[in-house]
Amino acid sequence: MFGYVTICEPELKVKDLKKYKAYYCGLCRALKEEYGFVGQMTLTYDMTFAIILLSSLYENVADMEMHRCKVHPVRKQMMLRNEITSYAAAMNVLLAYYHMDDDWHDDRKVTSLMTKSMLQGKAGKIIEKYPRQSRAIREALLELAACEEAGSTDIDRTAGCFGKLMEELFLYREDVWEKELRRMGFFLGKFIYLMDAYEDLPEDLRKDSYNPLKKIYGEPEYEERIRQILCMMIAESTAEFERLPCLADVDILRNILYDGVWNRYNKIQMKKSEEQKQ
Repeated sequence: MFGYVTICEPELKVKDLKKYKAYYCGLCRALKEEYGFVGQMTLTYDMTFAIILLSSLYENVADMEMHRCKVHPVRKQMMLRNEITSYAAAMNVLLAYYHMDDDWHDDRKVTSLMTKSMLQGKAGKIIEKYPRQSRAIREALLELAACEEAGSTDIDRTAGCFGKLMEELFLYREDVWEKELRRMGFFLGKFIYLMDAYEDLPEDLRKDSYNPLKKIYGEPEYEERIRQILCMMIAESTAEFERLPCLADVDILRNILYDGVWNRYNKIQMKKSEEQKQ
């Protein structure tokens, strides 16, 4: 359900692309150092966005480091890290842990059980340090599981579960910016959930798996309705973003929110267009 909140590379300046990659590599490094190889496996672009957003909002300057890694063993890569990087790394691991736990209980996937077991000790420490975020993730996934079990087609409710989860992750500090960060995270979370459901629908129909969009799939204006809903969700999120006093890296943040989040949607449309031609 992650991987939608990323950059639109062709529209990004070279210096901004270099900086974005440095934040991403910094998160990867933090995951390795703080949680080992299994922590590194939880790496997502979505948390990179959270790092850049929160670092800009709180004017938290990142330290530059140069390191080699398995992906780049010859040439050292620039990495940017600060205290928010460590927070994002913890949230990455926590999300992965609860996701694996959910997969094990739902589908009895052995790989999920193994990954969950490897993360358990590390996740336990994160849960103690971040009880609010941990509780929000657990409750959101439980509610989503209840929706799935009931076969709910209430799009607002199901997407709202993931929205509640994301709003807690975006809330790094409970301060004057709480309202804006919560609403921004909430609507971005709903966008992510609905994009994931939209992308998975063809496979879910084939496998007869749960998907809240099944009910409206057969409607004549299905595609247009989905696009309108997605536009509404991201519009609400970006409106809250524009209320935040973010100055540093604002071009990267706007690139992601106004263009990057549509990458997968555009690929889906291109694929559908090619299939229709054939």
